Amino acid sequence: MSIFARRLTVENYRNFASFELELDEHLTMLVGRNAVGKTNLVEALQLLTAGRAFRRPAPAEMVLEGQDRCALKLDLEGEGRVIDHGCRVEEGRRSFSRNGKRCPASGMRGVVPSVLFCPDDLDMVKRGARVRRDAIDGFGVQLNESYAQLEGTYERAVEQRNALLKEAYTTRELMGAWNESLAATGAALTVHRLALLYRIRGYVRAFYASLAGGEEADISYTPTWECGGEDVIAAVASKEHERAHAIEIVRSRLEEAYEERAEEEFRRGVTLVGPHRDEVTFTIAGRDARTFASQGQQRSLVLAWKMAEVAVTRDILSRPPLLLLDDVMSELDAARRTAFIAQIEDGVQTVITTTNLGYFDTETLERAKVVMIGEGEHACG
Repeated sequence: MSIFARRLTVENYRNFASFELELDEHLTMLVGRNAVGKTNLVEALQLLTAGRAFRRPAPAEMVLEGQDRCALKLDLEGEGRVIDHGCRVEEGRRSFSRNGKRCPASGMRGVVPSVLFCPDDLDMVKRGARVRRDAIDGFGVQLNESYAQLEGTYERAVEQRNALLKEAYTTRELMGAWNESLAATGAALTVHRLALLYRIRGYVRAFYASLAGGEEADISYTPTWECGGEDVIAAVASKEHERAHAIEIVRSRLEEAYEERAEEEFRRGVTLVGPHRDEVTFTIAGRDARTFASQGQQRSLVLAWKMAEVAVTRDILSRPPLLLLDDVMSELDAARRTAFIAQIEDGVQTVITTTNLGYFDTETLERAKVVMIGEGEHACG
């Protein structure tokens, strides 16, 4: 059995005075012109399943113009449970609730994870490594609360260390304790990230080959402590009981790297070593896809990545995610649209936004629930 998103209700949210969306267990299509609010509804679904949204809206941006508050609610059902997730913005502050009880943003995670695919993702291969790191970490946060805690702790520690590096009174001796703490947290985050990346990697290779007629693709990870990374990566990719050993190796090498680059870090006032600067690279036939791949190859890689996220979610949580596809069909050629739609399994609840139903074949349309957006009395703008 699975848990499904049944109903999304919004009030004074973005461009909607009020709107209620009944979701199909399999495929829901949100159809309408540009700027009628389709992406806003996708944002609401992601916010109420992941605790954060891809546009990272400030609370004030979520409220309908002329109003001072907004409310969102998502009803979830399945496995003998009925759950509601809520989000409100009042007095410029955002708050979340689960079954009517206030909770942190993390309380939205874990019940029905969401995988989002939007047009910006199509540049994932050719943009900087931070985009690919964020893709791994954002996915990991939804799957594992320990991952979320590690990511948050590490980000705060880097910010504090950077502030200390900028202070005139700071010495290398003073940085010693900070280095030990940051290395421990950074090592744990690195190993968690590598373990997740290796799960994703296997599926990406398989899905890409199916999309590209057998062409080989891969993903590599290059840590900032550089040399000797392969033995750690191999340890992470092997048995779970070797994870502690891998963390210890990374911790030791991070501390060494902090010492080696201490003068440069003091001069620049920034932490130059750690998982926040590691490189993630896509390759096709052994060549860097960022430099050598065609636009079509790059987009096939991103499609494969998103399909891999769906598969890994099912593997880890024993349930599929909510798949959100925001206006990506217009960015793909006919062959890739067909290949991607064919990969969407019946057991994966999917929401697609589009301006044009002509992108879909008759069979897909017959099994979909089609909802017109922007034509009813409740939608503004």
